[in-house]
Amino acid sequence: MDELKERIRKDGTVINSEILKVDRFLNHQIDPQLMKKIGKAFAKHFQNAGITKVLTIESSGIAPALMTGLEMNVPVLFARKKKSLTINEDSLTTDVYSFTKKVHNTIFLEKDTIIKEDHVLIIDDFLANGEAALGLTRLVDLAGAAVSGIGIVIEKSFQQGRGRLDRAGYAVYSLARIASLNDHHVQFLD
Repeated sequence: MDELKERIRKDGTVINSEILKVDRFLNHQIDPQLMKKIGKAFAKHFQNAGITKVLTIESSGIAPALMTGLEMNVPVLFARKKKSLTINEDSLTTDVYSFTKKVHNTIFLEKDTIIKEDHVLIIDDFLANGEAALGLTRLVDLAGAAVSGIGIVIEKSFQQGRGRLDRAGYAVYSLARIASLNDHHVQFLD
């Protein structure tokens, strides 16, 4: 997605060889017009996958997931990183390691939000080591539903996440694939 790549070049900040900060359009500050285009791109790519629900993890995946769900006219769910008093005791849970925060989180999803007949599209903002995406696939598996695709806004192809998802047999589609981050410069794969 050329517009996304241009925004990464213009507004992204390379922190080091592994971390790219995109808080001017994807995280802390969200560009709604760009998110709308991101949602359309995911919806178009997965239009024949029979998607019935979109799933993400809080919080940075919510905006692209919401726009994708809007385009596909399906509900959007997000797994919580902290258990609230409203989550049932028999909720779906799994552990996920956060690459950027260097912490383990237990994520939660209400058990009855995904049913066996669902075909779920997982959307996330970044793909690094694949922990968040794989954690979400485990929640879908626990519900007995099918993961019909994984959409990633920004993939750091030089890390192991894509390989892990490919080996697990998931259909992965990334809008911007980064080959390297060095000398405050982003090099794209394609």
